[in-house]
Amino acid sequence: MASKANFTDEGGWDRLKHEVQVGDIAYFRGFPGKTGTGELSLFVRASDHLTPSLHEIPFKHRIKDQEKRTRNRVLDLLVNVDLRRRLRTRTTVIQHVRDFLASRDFLEVDTPVLSTQAGGANARPFTTTAHAYGLDMALRVAPELWLKKLVVAGFDRVFELGKQFRNEGFDATHNPEFVTCEFYMAYANLSDLMGMTEQMLGEIAVKVHGEEGARRVVVKVDDVTSHEVDFTGPYRVIDVVPFLEAKLGPLPRLDSPTMEADLEAYCVKHHVPLPAYPRTAPRLLDAIISHVIEPECVQPTFVRGHPRIMSPLAKSMQENPLLAARIELFVAGKELVNAYEELNDPVEQRDRFMQQQRDKDSGDVEAQPLNDEFCRALEYGLPPTAGWGLGIDRLCMMLTGAHHIREVMPFPTVRPLATAPKKEQGGAGGVAE
Repeated sequence: MASKANFTDEGGWDRLKHEVQVGDIAYFRGFPGKTGTGELSLFVRASDHLTPSLHEIPFKHRIKDQEKRTRNRVLDLLVNVDLRRRLRTRTTVIQHVRDFLASRDFLEVDTPVLSTQAGGANARPFTTTAHAYGLDMALRVAPELWLKKLVVAGFDRVFELGKQFRNEGFDATHNPEFVTCEFYMAYANLSDLMGMTEQMLGEIAVKVHGEEGARRVVVKVDDVTSHEVDFTGPYRVIDVVPFLEAKLGPLPRLDSPTMEADLEAYCVKHHVPLPAYPRTAPRLLDAIISHVIEPECVQPTFVRGHPRIMSPLAKSMQENPLLAARIELFVAGKELVNAYEELNDPVEQRDRFMQQQRDKDSGDVEAQPLNDEFCRALEYGLPPTAGWGLGIDRLCMMLTGAHHIREVMPFPTVRPLATAPKKEQGGAGGVAE
């Protein structure tokens, strides 16, 4: 509450009245009291104008135009209470993941973001050049290979929370840079990973929504569709091959020399949308799983036992060597966790990398290259190890009711506006983006 009668500094009232605008930052000194309506207030004796705002800030009217929101993130954060709430929830999620793992004797580590070779996931990397060494380098697509080297080196439980970078498209659940948590645990198996996943996500849901709310988390698929999800365990389990064959009939043989042609024919027969070229066996199998299984995973569901050819870093199942000891967790049809028992045979790992290299040479830019250094590390002996990766951004989306990944990132990647055409020598024009 400010009135001229209470001001003690000469000219202070006039400065306050004429200079301070909505959005400015100001300092006030005075005494506490109550207004005529009983509202507790500060009655101002002196003020100082600290920082002016040169733009009108629409505090009373939220910005509805998505383009304006995305391109002026600072203003959006200033006036959008829901966005600020989501970012606070994001911090809560990250802190709980750290605490959960630290309480189980995991060591948090930092591994290189920039290296001469990207690996650990099927993804197209961003590349650059280190001019001091004349080296082509890549931003990491996953920290997996580095973390497994640490397990070889004697650190039985390690994890890393950090940024990954994948040179792929933008959509509601993909941003070129994103945050994951990966952990590696020696002498653990898939059963351990499933139990830890259920416990961690259940605790986080309770932390964000309370004991009862954890069973009724509203997960948005898009502006129209949403699902009420129960994050408390146990979660449903779908075994990939039996489920697909119950729905569509027997799969082609997974060790046949004509597997790719057979899988393509299988997709056509069952009206599965074909992936982009090259239509390698892993891409075709992924298309089948995406079309048939993922829509079934509304409540948290572990998808288990993928064909081994889809998982070049995973150990094979003992009961069926053509399947991988792997799980993926899907919620509302979206992948949230990927985990498996790690392949620790250096000879077989090299063979798997060679197959990936052949896929890469045939045009699959997401296939992993041969990594001799990692194979040499395995020769020192990787103990039986289980590895696990969680998409932090997607989890935050699910827990906060956001249907787009940009709603849980402080500063998501934004395509630049087209600039005015540049005049080139000779009169030619062009548009820089």
